[in-house]
Amino acid sequence: METDVKLTKLASCAGCGAKVGAGTLVQLLEGFRTHKDPRLIVGYDRSDDASVYVLDENTALVQTTDFFPPIVGAPYLYGQIAAANALSDVYAMGGEPKLALNILCVSERMEDKTVQEILRGGYDKVYEAGAIISGGHTIQGAEPIYGLAVSGFVHPKKVLTNSGALPGDRLLLTKPLGIGILTTAAKADLVEAPLLDRVYRQMATLNKTARDIMVQYPVHSCTDVTGFALLGHSYEMAQGSGCTIHIQTDQVPWHPEAYEFADMGFVPAGAYRNRNYAEKGVKVVGQVPRALQDIFFDPQTSGGLLMALPEEAAKDCLAELQKRIPEAREIGYVTEKMDADIYLE
Repeated sequence: METDVKLTKLASCAGCGAKVGAGTLVQLLEGFRTHKDPRLIVGYDRSDDASVYVLDENTALVQTTDFFPPIVGAPYLYGQIAAANALSDVYAMGGEPKLALNILCVSERMEDKTVQEILRGGYDKVYEAGAIISGGHTIQGAEPIYGLAVSGFVHPKKVLTNSGALPGDRLLLTKPLGIGILTTAAKADLVEAPLLDRVYRQMATLNKTARDIMVQYPVHSCTDVTGFALLGHSYEMAQGSGCTIHIQTDQVPWHPEAYEFADMGFVPAGAYRNRNYAEKGVKVVGQVPRALQDIFFDPQTSGGLLMALPEEAAKDCLAELQKRIPEAREIGYVTEKMDADIYLE
C-alpha cells in the first residue's frame, strides 16, 4: 500500500486521536433544552454510538456522523478508513447502513486529484457496505477533514446499545489494539512498511462481517472501540449497564510492536485524555505494565466491535467470528457492580 505522508503533514492530529475527550463532551452538552419524543429510543444523553428513532413496529432509523483529519498519507486509503470508521457506529447498534453524506474540508494546499482520491476511497468503501452516498457538504479550511453522516436501519426490538451488559456475560473484541500508538510512531518514520500495511488494512476493514455474525446471537450490549479506547468505551458500557467489567489483559489482542513504542513514549495525546476520563473507574489488579495500560487507553481509528453476550452463546459466536476474523478474542466478563467500573486483571 502507498505510504506517502503528505496528507498527514497537513494535519496537527490524526484519525480518532483528534476526538474531543469524553469528559469534555459531557460538560459541553450539559443543560441544553431538547424536545422529548418517545420514538427516540437512543439519544446523545446515552453516550452511545448512534441515535435510534423508531419509524414503525418493524423499522428504526439509526443515525450517526464521524469525521477526522488524515491518519495516513495516501488519499484513497484515507477515504476508505474514514468511511469504514463512520459506518462502524451503525454496525455497533446492530443496524445496516443504507445512506451516507460526505463531510469534507479541503485545504488550499491539496490538489484536485488528492481530493478526488479521498472521495473515491469513501465511495468504494460505502459501496462495499451495500450503502449509497447520496450527497454531502464541502468547505475550505486550514486542514483536511473527511468523514460521513450515515443513516441505517434496524428492527426496534433488535437495537444493540452500550448499556445492556448483564452479569455473567462474556466480552468479545474483534480487532487488535495499538493503532494510535503505531500511527504516532509512523509520523517519526519508525514503523516498517509491512507493519504499516497490516495496520492500514485493519483500519480499512469494515465491521460488517462482525455485525452480520453478531446479530445471529443473543448479544446484550455492543459498542465499537474507537477514539475513547478500549477502557473508555468499556467504562461507558460498565456505567450504562450498572455492572463491573473485568478485562483479562492476557487475552486482549494487540499489535505486539505497539508495546515497544508505548514504552518509548510514542503515545498520542488522545490516550492521556482517555486516561483522565476513565482512570477513576479502573482498578488495576496485579502487575499491568504502564505500556500495556497505554495500549488499553490508546484511541483506535476504525476499531473493532466490543460485544457482551451470555457465556454459552459467546463460545459459539467467537468460533464463528474466528472463521472470518482470526484476530477476534474473548477478553473478559461481566459481574454485578463491585467497587470499580472496570477491573484490569
